[in-house]
Amino acid sequence: MQERTFGRTGRRISEIGLGTWQLGTVWGQPFDHAEAMRILESAYENGITLIDTADIYNNGNSEKAVGEILKKYPDHFYVVTKCGRGLNPHTAEGYTSENMERFITASLRRLGVERLDMVLLHCPPTSVYQKDELFTGMDRMKERGLIADYGVSIEKVSEGLAAMDYNISAIEVIFNMFRLKPVEELFPAAKKNNIGILTRVPLASGLLTGRYNKDTTFGPQDHRTYNRDGSAFDKGETFSGVDFDLGLQAVAELKALFGTEDLIPYALRWILMHDAVSAVIPGASKTAQVASNVRAAQLPALTQAQMDGVKAIYDRLIRPSVHQNW
Repeated sequence: MQERTFGRTGRRISEIGLGTWQLGTVWGQPFDHAEAMRILESAYENGITLIDTADIYNNGNSEKAVGEILKKYPDHFYVVTKCGRGLNPHTAEGYTSENMERFITASLRRLGVERLDMVLLHCPPTSVYQKDELFTGMDRMKERGLIADYGVSIEKVSEGLAAMDYNISAIEVIFNMFRLKPVEELFPAAKKNNIGILTRVPLASGLLTGRYNKDTTFGPQDHRTYNRDGSAFDKGETFSGVDFDLGLQAVAELKALFGTEDLIPYALRWILMHDAVSAVIPGASKTAQVASNVRAAQLPALTQAQMDGVKAIYDRLIRPSVHQNW
């Protein structure tokens, strides 16, 4: 496993991480603690050192499971967690330093650590990026030793650019073959400011695995069923905001470009071709997916023709309905 420096934190992290939204569960299904621990063990065995989690994932159970693996391998993992989405209602007014400290204290307890490696504000409303007092409060928590570093998880490129006015160390953003906008302004600005970039939803909610077809269905509690129009949360979180049928058309062309039915390693390797990226954080609901994700780090660099081919497919099929929105 190759490592990259995580921006101004100076920490070295595996370029393939583990996202834990699905840890120990398939979307909409009950949490399976034993399976979660097997997945985390597999991450260790495959050389993954970065774990991305959040206080709301599986009602806190993801953080608790991560806490158990930290006890077993105390010096191996670097953990990024997120807070803020537990606000009810989830409004900009709720993003106060007092509320964030309450969430952070709870994460410290679930993870069983004295200080969080990295905490990200979890896709807050856009106006939060104008709240100087909130970021001042985050600075104070860093000075007090509750957190080592902090940053933001964003929906829109404009939010990441606004966040760079503060003392953030990292930005987590949706970036994949169906979401190219971050390359234009966000990545150059992050490099200039030495801010780490974590890329989430790297497989566009599974579309970029190459395993779906027009007959594929998802469970009623799966966001790929109920959030295609953004009725529950930001539409960009589901299939990266791409219409499912249009996505299948683009996937067929990507399969022809790479000469394979399994797009996973190529989709992840494509992300790693961008040197502003510190790590990509695909999820895993079973151990086999961890190994599949890691194979991307073993692929040779993609050719310029392949990189150009991805962009051409994006420009022709995806850009018109996606690019301006995020």
